[in-house]
Amino acid sequence: MSIKKPDCLFRVLTAAVLMLGGHASIAQSGPDLADISLPRGFSIEVWADGVPDARSLALGAKGTVFVSTRRDGRVYAITSAGDERSVNTLAEGLRMPNGVAFHDGDLYVAENHRIIRFDDIEANLDDVPEPVVVIDTLLPERHHGWRYIDFGPDDRLYIAIGAPCNVCEYEGAANISRMNADGTGMEVYAEGVRNSVGFAWHPDSGELWFTDNGRDMLGDDLPSDELNRAPVAGLHFGFPYCHGGDVPDPEFGDQRGCSEFEGPAQKLGPHVAPLGVIFYSGDMFPAAYRNQVLIAEHGSWNRSRKIGYRVTLVRIEDGAPVGYEVFAEGWLRGEAVSGRPVDLLQLPDGSVLLSDDQNGLVYRIAYSRPVHDGF
Repeated sequence: MSIKKPDCLFRVLTAAVLMLGGHASIAQSGPDLADISLPRGFSIEVWADGVPDARSLALGAKGTVFVSTRRDGRVYAITSAGDERSVNTLAEGLRMPNGVAFHDGDLYVAENHRIIRFDDIEANLDDVPEPVVVIDTLLPERHHGWRYIDFGPDDRLYIAIGAPCNVCEYEGAANISRMNADGTGMEVYAEGVRNSVGFAWHPDSGELWFTDNGRDMLGDDLPSDELNRAPVAGLHFGFPYCHGGDVPDPEFGDQRGCSEFEGPAQKLGPHVAPLGVIFYSGDMFPAAYRNQVLIAEHGSWNRSRKIGYRVTLVRIEDGAPVGYEVFAEGWLRGEAVSGRPVDLLQLPDGSVLLSDDQNGLVYRIAYSRPVHDGF
């Protein structure tokens, strides 16, 4: 799988050292930010540290950034005062609380087996209320059991239900479902989705786009991970019968053909592990980035030569992908890994946050117009 790199990459020569909520940033604990390459004019800094296992990100109405975890069992709230950040634990002892979503003042958290809600959370950061159980009938299997959630433009809560296996037929799994905010009316929106850990809606069309992680154990180069588009409910994306749009499964492929299913909007390459995805809609980045797709690639764990560990850009024209290129890289140097990108969040000023669960960091990516010599 070839991937285009930007013509104008440059080394970011600054690393932020901040005091965050009583935690001192330790530059050596994460990557050397001078190793991170971005297109010209962009910069990256450590925006918050002391966030172990930082995974999904959500933004509150008053600017609080909520951060989930997968292995750590905690949910954090990051508040800002000027250039300083304070990281506080909102909840702990939870079961794989990967998904977080903010809606009408409340924080929704998806555990493996249930979704809970913290009411009026930003008014109660210092005295967090007991959570309300929204739904407690999710599949309890832990394989691919870290749920991703977000609210769509229809005000319904969407949740990814990963397949509890590498490849299998399993009723009630391998889908993206949606429900009302109170947990009622749950229904399957998209089928044949092996393990999505990120989705977003196009700012103009309102169509759902999502990442999906392909099956393992077919070698280094098969199948491709995917960026998919689901403009309507009821589409099937192939799992477990077909992978990447054109790879029949060795065990299940004789039951249904690849032509029966929706193919990927964009193939992303084998085992890159695409997670968080956003459509950039801010004013800080150049106009060429508006309504384009950014994807956090967590990186391969089962490939003889590693791949991923970066942020990529899918260029969209007339509602369809026309290009796939590296946006930010440097967490993988040779076979040495210094960080694992997970999720992306656009801030009101147009900058973008990026979580890194290997280092417990949240980065901020910003843009300033380059100053040319002689001008």
